[in-house]
Amino acid sequence: MHILIADAGSTKTDWCWANEGSISHRVSTAGINPYHQTDSDIEAIVKGLIDVAPRSSDCSIDAIRFYGSGCDMRMSLKVKTILTRLLLCEDVEVGSDLLGAARALCQADEGLVAILGTGSNSCYYDGNTIVDNVSPLGYILGDEGSGAVLGKLFLNALFKRRLPEKVHHDFMLTYGCDNAEVLNKVYKEPLANRFLASLSPFIKDHIDIEEVKNIVKYNFRNFFANNINVYGKKSFSINAVGSIAWNYENIFREVACEEGYVVGKIMASPMEGLVDFHKK
Repeated sequence: MHILIADAGSTKTDWCWANEGSISHRVSTAGINPYHQTDSDIEAIVKGLIDVAPRSSDCSIDAIRFYGSGCDMRMSLKVKTILTRLLLCEDVEVGSDLLGAARALCQADEGLVAILGTGSNSCYYDGNTIVDNVSPLGYILGDEGSGAVLGKLFLNALFKRRLPEKVHHDFMLTYGCDNAEVLNKVYKEPLANRFLASLSPFIKDHIDIEEVKNIVKYNFRNFFANNINVYGKKSFSINAVGSIAWNYENIFREVACEEGYVVGKIMASPMEGLVDFHKK
């Protein structure tokens, strides 16, 4: 059976045609988030997918499995209706990005699941469904462990003079942003969370500096304290997907061990895991 699998975020949607675990084609389009987009917005993106989709038997569509941010029960129906109508497919399943992460990481096994990218999320997955989920609350009220919060913690330390002068010097050379410009980007310009998360490559480049590494550790410790420990499931492995988990894997493993957890899989993207899940 030919399956079209989608991993959708607010900025980008990755589409993958797969048949019995073999990927035949990949396409990326603009992001899809039904909370922030109208039906017309989503329809335009799907029509764009049709325009760039390969015309071959390997890329026919028998079923669609779509996982995306903002896809709760109500919004999932909105996306499903559009996909069914425009892609002429009746076998369509739409789920949250968290369900996609759980299936990619744990397959049919129980486990704890974390998304650690621009934002963060977590759940306890019983091998079939998400049984428990602590609300991440977004980067202002929560999102511990995320790239946005990491950037926030870093800038706080930088401008409150808790980091070595070399870090401040390198930051100015790289970004040219002084205190006033950073405040403008965070408080006046749109998508402050993306700006904050965009600092992660700079942070990683300076990870050998103890004060910088401690910020990353602090971010992960808060993630465990406020999200993972709440589940009371230390007997299960913790699995993670996303750029922050992937780029700071060693520190994530270190903190997880300190918190008493065994780390399972860590992935940059859920797509390969989703292809494995849906080949069954």
